[in-house]
Amino acid sequence: MDTTKTADPTAPETDTAEPRTAEAGVKDAPAAESAEAAQAPEADLTDEDLDDELHDELDESEARSEGVGSAAAAVVAAGLGLVALSGSWVSRVIAERQTLVGQIESVNAATTEAKIEALYGDAWHMTALVNGVLSTLALLLAVFVLARPAFGAPGRTLPTWVRAVSWAAVALGALGVLLFGLMYFDILAPLPKAA
Repeated sequence: MDTTKTADPTAPETDTAEPRTAEAGVKDAPAAESAEAAQAPEADLTDEDLDDELHDELDESEARSEGVGSAAAAVVAAGLGLVALSGSWVSRVIAERQTLVGQIESVNAATTEAKIEALYGDAWHMTALVNGVLSTLALLLAVFVLARPAFGAPGRTLPTWVRAVSWAAVALGALGVLLFGLMYFDILAPLPKAA
């Protein structure tokens, strides 16, 4: 015995699509309204507003790039000042080269003082000169970093740590310039005199 019900062929067909679209229209209405509301502020923006937003974004990216450049320059300046005071590899190589040249020249030196000058004095002077140049570069770079905001847009300042590193580089560079200048001119550590 078959207990399943079949649709009555004489009954009018019911259209189930209409209630579904009505329900879908009710369900989709809040989503459509929120989409229109989200698009409405964009439609209210004028060309001037878009230009202002674009300029603001460009200004922010410029400020970030200037900040990164200043920070990198401050760190490099401090590093150069520290390397100059501790002695750089370049100054050591140049001093060793000058020592070799002095050994060659000392063969023809007539006096003991001339031999000392050729063997040691020129090498010490070259070391002081190279490290003095590194100190001067560190000093100039640090001063440039500190002076940069004065020539930029008004109201922009460097972060505190960048200013601190720059001032440290100024101190290291100035100390190096002073020390190596005194050493180069034989004021701080003059060459020993022969008996």
